[in-house]
Amino acid sequence: MKILQTISITSLIALIFLCLVWELWLAPIRPGGSLLVLKTLPLLLPLMGILKGRRYTYQWAPMLILAYFTEGVVRAWSDSGLSAWLAGGEVMLSVAFFFATIYYARFSAPSRQAR
Repeated sequence: MKILQTISITSLIALIFLCLVWELWLAPIRPGGSLLVLKTLPLLLPLMGILKGRRYTYQWAPMLILAYFTEGVVRAWSDSGLSAWLAGGEVMLSVAFFFATIYYARFSAPSRQAR
C-alpha cells in the first residue's frame, strides 16, 4: 500500500507543477501566461488528504482527476507542438493518479484490514 500512496503523491504533485509550468512558461495560450493557470487550484483540494493518507480523500479525488484526464486528451488531440506533448504528460499523470488512488482506497478498506 505504501507504493500506491507514493505513486498518488508523486503524480498529484507532478501534475500540479506540470499545470503551473505549462500555463505560465512553457506553452501558454497567450504570451506571458493566461488565467488558465487557475486550473491548478482544484488540484490543491485533495493534496493534504493524499499526503496524510486519508482514505476518504482517496475515494473522491479520482473523480476530480477525470477532468484533467479529459482536458489532456482533448488538448493532445487538438494542440500541436510542445502543448500536445505536455497534454500527453497530463494524461499519463492523471491515469497514474487515478489507478493508484482507486487501488489504495480499495486495499485500505476496513474489511480488508481485518484480514
